[in-house]
This record gives sequence, structure tokens and C-alpha cells, in this order.
Amino acid sequence: MATGGGGDSPLMDKGIKFNIKAQDDVRTTQNSGVYLISHNMQVASAKDKNQILSNMGFYGVIQEIWDLDYQKFTIVIFRCDWIDNTSGLVVDELGFTLVDLSKIGHRNDQFVLASQVKQVFFVDDPMHRGWSVVLSMPNREYNDVIGDDVLGDVRIECEPFTRGMPNVDTFDEVVVELGSQNIRDGCEDIWVE
Repeated sequence: MATGGGGDSPLMDKGIKFNIKAQDDVRTTQNSGVYLISHNMQVASAKDKNQILSNMGFYGVIQEIWDLDYQKFTIVIFRCDWIDNTSGLVVDELGFTLVDLSKIGHRNDQFVLASQVKQVFFVDDPMHRGWSVVLSMPNREYNDVIGDDVLGDVRIECEPFTRGMPNVDTFDEVVVELGSQNIRDGCEDIWVE
């Protein structure tokens, strides 16, 4: 009934190109990162009787793309290495999500429908060795002019990188707090060697 195999050809889904990790390793572009939001029942421990229903995010890297051909329709699924949410995922003080791509978890549940994921990409974090910052690209929506091959305007909507900006005093706020006695007006008495 269904045929599948570790496809290595790129997949286009909703205008987004997905690749497997092996293809990303030999190219300058990255198209194998995925993000999934799952509605889960969560508990603190096995003895916890207070179950909480909430959304939980999972980050992964596509290892294989499978086309399941049922003759009347096909379904595309990804086999992914999912990041372990307990030891391989943190949110830093600025609100950036960091993942350790070497911490693989959820080995018993590697498959996901291509239609269920969003594409993300991972950038090495220079401040935290071994960790990568998760970034998402906006979806590109191309409006084709009817009967013409010319593409219309491209609409890009960006998600913010952080949930909020850190509190930073502006120069004007510092002047009001300290007064003008600490601000030099001229350049006299400045020693330059």
C-alpha cells in the first residue's frame, strides 16, 4: 500500500523548501530545521495527579523525507531527530530560544506529517559554545498575475526574534537623573597622548 524511503530530493510545501540534514551539510543554505507545536497533557512527575493541558514546542532536524503513495493520494512525512526538551532547550535572558543539536530525545516518536511543521533554522551562538539560536523565516507568498508569468509583490511578515526588549536607559533619561553637572560642554582640559 504505502511506499516510502529516505528521500533525498527537496520537498516544496506551501512555498517552503525542505531538505534533509545531509543535503544541508554540503550546501550554504539550511532547509532541514523544523518546529512543531503539540497540544499535550503534562505532569510534573509520575505521581502527579494534577495534569495540565498546554501547548509544547518541539525542535528538530529532518533526517529523511518519505512520500507515502496510496495510489489515490500521497502523504509526505519527515523522520526527524528531535531535540530533548529537558536538557537541550533553554530560553536565554533576552528571550532567544537556544538548542543543543547534539541532545537528541523522543527517539520512539520520530515521524511527523510535513503539513504539521514550520520551518526554522539554527545559527551557532557565539556566547554559548555548542548551542544554536533558533530563528524563523517569514513565509513568502507569491501572487501570480493571472495569465502572466510575472510575479506580483512579495508579502513578508516577520515574527519578532524576542518576546520583549530589555530595559535600556536612553541618554536623555540619564541626563535628567544625573543633572548637567556630569556632562562636559567643551573640549578644554582633555589630555590625549
